[in-house]
Order: sequence, then C-alpha cells, then structure tokens
Amino acid sequence: MSVEIIPAIIAKNFKELKEKIEIVEQYVRWVQLDIMDGNFVPNFTWNKPAELKYYDPGVFLEAHLMISEPEKYVGDWIDAGVKRIIFHIEATSDPHAIIQICRNKKIDVGVAINPETDIEQIGAIDELVDMILILGVTPGFGGQKFKSSIVSKIKALRKRNPHLTIGVDGGMNPKTAKQAIEAGANVIVAGSYIFESEDVEKAVDKIKTYANSQ
Repeated sequence: MSVEIIPAIIAKNFKELKEKIEIVEQYVRWVQLDIMDGNFVPNFTWNKPAELKYYDPGVFLEAHLMISEPEKYVGDWIDAGVKRIIFHIEATSDPHAIIQICRNKKIDVGVAINPETDIEQIGAIDELVDMILILGVTPGFGGQKFKSSIVSKIKALRKRNPHLTIGVDGGMNPKTAKQAIEAGANVIVAGSYIFESEDVEKAVDKIKTYANSQ
C-alpha cells in the first residue's frame, strides 16, 4: 500500500500561506490548508478563499474545513480552486449535502473525525467519500502530541473498508507516522514536524522512509 505525505499549513494571512506552499511544493503532490473559524475550534486562521482564485501553485490544494456549518462555505472553496474538501462530521447536520456539492463539482471529498469521535458516527459515509481523515490531536493548534488511542480506530476502519483512503492528521513525525501506517493509514498529514525542521526536504523524506519500511 503506497503512502502519501501531505504537509498541513496553518497561516495567518495569504502571504504566509504562499510562502509555506513554496517551501514544500517541490517535494509533494498535495498540500492541506487548515481553515479555522474560531468557533468549531478555538483558533482563527486565514479564511479568504477568493484570494486563491488567481493563484496557481505547483501542488494540488485540499481545504481542511475546521469550521461550523461547512455546508454554507464549501462552495466558495471549490470555486477558489481547491481539489479536495475535507469537512468534520461533528460540524455539520447535513454531511450528504456537502458530499453532493463536491460530487456535482467533480472534486474529491473527505470526512474528518476528532480523536474522541467514534467511527460509528460516520455511519456508511466511508462508502461515499474519497477519504476519512482521523485526527490524532484535538483540532485547533499545531505541535500537539499524538493521541495513540486513535490507532484502534484506524485498525477498525481499515478492517471495515479495505480499499478506503485513510489519513491521519496531528502529531505526525516519523515514529507516529509508522504507528499510523502499521494500523492501516495510507495518508500522513504533517504540519509542525515539516515546517519547524531545519531541512524540509529531509523531513518529508524521513517520513517517507518510515512509511516505506512497512
């Protein structure tokens, strides 16, 4: 099973966002934009999709919407040019509407769950989406320690759906990524470990090395 490494960006403004994308875009295919509204999570980030419309990065962008009522805003992010939407099951009362919007626009869609959320809460949605993203930390801030309690969730989800793309986001470094991959994950989303390293290329390669040692 091939494993993809996706850097996650938390940015205060569009300038910082672009700078961080430029740091990693030659080493990866995808970059995740962490979007927070100060409501669903206790942090607020850059949140202006219109600024993306005339930006052409060298990677595919996915928007991880850590926001309340994402169904109200998902269209704006799609129109801005992101290629995958990830929304939280805990943040919406109508996940199927979001999935349908993405399908109508022919872009990928994923569902994220917080560390404390039981995978049964997503019901049969794993059959309807391109990815389930399991958070290894409480969403809102980077640099947190990985919660190993989610390993059992990864295993259960992989057993239930052998062909599903399962991502893990939060507290990822080579060692925790190895744990996640051994449990069945095939996408590793890493923020602090990559962007706080002295050598970004080596940081990405080190996670890839651990991933490929399975």
